[in-house]
Amino acid sequence: MPNLETATLAAGCFWCVEAVFDELKGVEDVVSGYSGGHKPNPTYREVCSETTGHAEAVQIKFDPEVISYADLLRVYFTVHDPTTLNRQGNDIGESYRSAIFYNSPEQEKTAQEIIAEVEAERLYRNPIVTEVTAFKNFYPAEAYHQEYFAHNPTQGYCSFVVAPKVAKFRKMYADQLKK
Repeated sequence: MPNLETATLAAGCFWCVEAVFDELKGVEDVVSGYSGGHKPNPTYREVCSETTGHAEAVQIKFDPEVISYADLLRVYFTVHDPTTLNRQGNDIGESYRSAIFYNSPEQEKTAQEIIAEVEAERLYRNPIVTEVTAFKNFYPAEAYHQEYFAHNPTQGYCSFVVAPKVAKFRKMYADQLKK
């Protein structure tokens, strides 16, 4: 059994983020949930009410011998817009913010280095507003949110929002896909 590490990332709707990272070599598990807020065990409805402080996030278990934390973050910065504060497309609010919840000083340092790298490459016209903050909690989302895109590919949001992001990811990272 590999020695797995954990990354906790928020990048808008967790359905999109989970669908992408599920396909990446070295990723063993991705769980959709809520992170960064003050309310224990929030529900989806509570998080959407913008009263919990939580972001929709994913917790990723990965094998650092196969994919590094830095490479996970490089993927992360290409599958969402890290320059829009509390927004991803039509999803608006603090719960849709771009955030990296680091688990160690090394992860914090790596996050800052990758942000500097992405900004130096001028991948985005506007500055990156991704929050980089210490991990304090993660609560798995309700069961129906887990593997949502895989189970509901023809659902409207999945067809029009998630599927294009997954297609872009597959094209950009074809050599890093599990299959």
